[in-house]
Amino acid sequence: MTQANHLRRIRLWLAIFIAGLIVSGITAFPLQTELGGVISILGGDRMSKPAEFARILPWMRHVGEALGVTNANYPFLAYGTDWLAFAHIVIAIAFVGPYVDPVRNKWVVAFGLIACAGILPVALIAGHIRGIPFPWRLVDCSFGVFGAIPLLLCWRSIVLLEQQRL
Repeated sequence: MTQANHLRRIRLWLAIFIAGLIVSGITAFPLQTELGGVISILGGDRMSKPAEFARILPWMRHVGEALGVTNANYPFLAYGTDWLAFAHIVIAIAFVGPYVDPVRNKWVVAFGLIACAGILPVALIAGHIRGIPFPWRLVDCSFGVFGAIPLLLCWRSIVLLEQQRL
């Protein structure tokens, strides 16, 4: 594969990763509204039976109730998720470095892979401590797994690109 092909491939996967971070960040702002929409969809005619069976709908309703009570009585707590959203966007900006110069900024991709790996123990341990149902903790773990895929593909191409430049 040529250097140009490696560079194109790296940029494609980084663009996907950056977009994922930005979208997940932006969606952390309107949690209560989004969750209400998800509950409406899951509670609809087609989805309610599988969502009830999988215990997703009761959990979502429970979380929605908690968000509603919390936002009504303690709206300042949502400020924490605002900062979470901002952090996702800032981290996405960091990946512009390897997008521009992947070999020089390979360390950012390594940082991303470490962060993706770190999601697993946080989701499994903190999720258990906070009473998050195990299936939902697996959903949270999937963000680390699915986030690592484009970064691993980038890493491989960066290494090959680096070898071609020597």
